[in-house]
Amino acid sequence: MVQETRLSPADLVYPLFVTTEENVSSPLAALPGLRLLSGSHLLDEVRELRNLGIPSVLMFGIPDESDKDDDASLAYSEDGAVQAAIRQIKEAVPELCVISDLCFCEYKPDNHCGFLRNGEIDNDLTLEHLRKAAVSLANAGSDMIAPSGMMDGSVQAIRSALDQAGYEHVLTMPYSAKFASAFYGPFK
Repeated sequence: MVQETRLSPADLVYPLFVTTEENVSSPLAALPGLRLLSGSHLLDEVRELRNLGIPSVLMFGIPDESDKDDDASLAYSEDGAVQAAIRQIKEAVPELCVISDLCFCEYKPDNHCGFLRNGEIDNDLTLEHLRKAAVSLANAGSDMIAPSGMMDGSVQAIRSALDQAGYEHVLTMPYSAKFASAFYGPFK
């Protein structure tokens, strides 16, 4: 109770940025030391993380501009980058805790976290899409869903959708918990 704070690899969550392109390992200019990954490069990375004692990863999908659409369909597609990566990771390193970031900004051409209707964010429509995306990520094997969009009621909507789909064991992590980390802020 009176000891100093100890930090070890077991306390860390490593960010992974994935794409639908095949077998990619490309540096991310905005995030020195991190790479956009897929295929064997992704699997090599997660095996190394396991060997280093890092128990968790936080997944971010990075689609090509040409793959973005107004419905953010890659966020909830069974063939989306994150969903495909989760399945590969769970097959190769099943003990790794996979946390999925959930926001629509990276999947939509307008880069908004929410869906627009008549030039304004439609919170209810956004919650519908969040429910669909959360269940898709859970179907792929995600252990935790971590919304970033900060829409009113997002955590409750995600939690109820997961429960209704039989994923009571899949956890949710509100954005406030992610952002509390001094390591999360620089790249978000």
